[in-house]
Amino acid sequence: MLKEFKEFALKGNMVDLAIGIIIGAAFSGLVNSVVKDLFMPVIAAISGGVDFTNKFVGLDDGVTATSLDAAREQGPVLAYGQFVTLSINFLIVAFILFMVVKAMNRLKRKEEAKPPEVAEVPRNEKLLEEIRDLLASAANRETRV
Repeated sequence: MLKEFKEFALKGNMVDLAIGIIIGAAFSGLVNSVVKDLFMPVIAAISGGVDFTNKFVGLDDGVTATSLDAAREQGPVLAYGQFVTLSINFLIVAFILFMVVKAMNRLKRKEEAKPPEVAEVPRNEKLLEEIRDLLASAANRETRV
């Protein structure tokens, strides 16, 4: 059983999957930083510094709080701000991933468009071709006589 597990765990696909997950986690942190640290401040500047995460509508007359946490304690609220924030984050992340995939596809097309490198013919094959050609020309001379 241990031998079978070792074969399973060390298969190429399993190692590739593990590497993909680790790189994905690192890439996720990078993308989240781009969204949080680069794009959201620009969106906040454009929208006048509005913090969407704290936007809500009280569904009961007893909800008078100005912060979302306090309003949730007072009664039912429709917290649309977090949804708006996550939607904006999703669109930014989707756009970034689209640009990454587009760049990778462009590089892949360039790689496919390259003409295949012509491998140099080994010396022994060149000599055999020369011998073949010499024999063929000698045979042609004998048939003419």
